[in-house]
Amino acid sequence: MELLELKANIRTSTGKGPARQLRGNGSIPAVLYGPGKEPVMLSVNTKELEQWLKKGKIGQSLTNVSIDRGGNTDVRPAMIKELQIHPVSDRFLHADFYEVSMDRKVSVRVPVVTKGKSKGVDLGGMLQIIRRELEVYCFPNAIPDKIVIDITDLDMGDSVHVNDIPREPDVEIPADVNFTVLTVLSPKGTAEEAAETAEGEEAAPAEE
Repeated sequence: MELLELKANIRTSTGKGPARQLRGNGSIPAVLYGPGKEPVMLSVNTKELEQWLKKGKIGQSLTNVSIDRGGNTDVRPAMIKELQIHPVSDRFLHADFYEVSMDRKVSVRVPVVTKGKSKGVDLGGMLQIIRRELEVYCFPNAIPDKIVIDITDLDMGDSVHVNDIPREPDVEIPADVNFTVLTVLSPKGTAEEAAETAEGEEAAPAEE
């Protein structure tokens, strides 16, 4: 898998003043860290980061962070773990990059999407998606864009649990309990069923 490249520069100054100056010059402060690695203080160009985000997703997609070290280039495969955004202007403020090893599995959260139309919904039921994201454990070059669940055959009262979801080779969905991912509620007592489902999910151990 070919990784997109994102250029970065070493950052030597920290604090609000230098960060404000960076943003004024079209860049934002960033940090690159990983298991057993010393954090590296970086700056990245805002427009280049925006372009990369149009092709990738935070917490899922990989990039080659190309660090300019005064004539030498240090390339590190990484994922964006967190992107701080100003609540009013929507301007990027700070990025956290997590360095990965291509031969070690990583834990990421992947969105759940459905395909088809449930026969239970055709009969007046309501589809309730309880888990819109699932934790996935896999190699960095095998991170799925989404988890697709076919709901065509689901009738009212049917559910899909985490253990029902097919896995790709080398892709794990870790779960201590076989929790419900989605269900089709009947038109009568929908509110009661939804409340019961929510209570059951709250009682189950949370995903980590």
